[in-house]
Amino acid sequence: MPALERIAPAGTAIGDYDRSHLALYAALIDAADAGRSWRDVAVDLMRLDPADPATKACWQSHLERARWIIGAGLAEAIAAFDLRPETLESR
Repeated sequence: MPALERIAPAGTAIGDYDRSHLALYAALIDAADAGRSWRDVAVDLMRLDPADPATKACWQSHLERARWIIGAGLAEAIAAFDLRPETLESR
């Protein structure tokens, strides 16, 4: 996994960090929707120590970023990831 920042990016621009962490974002959403504990997710997916006081904020910011990308940021994500239907068909 690429290096993990302690706090996920904010704002409306999709950047290289988002591109390199797309799989993590998807896994975080899946884990949250499945009701998994943030502590377990931090250990299993993010390789973080849940005893570290900064870990919950790190997990939370990345989950919020993931949810923003599939919600309000979807148009920006489609453009940034070049996910036009004709692009997907050729993959």
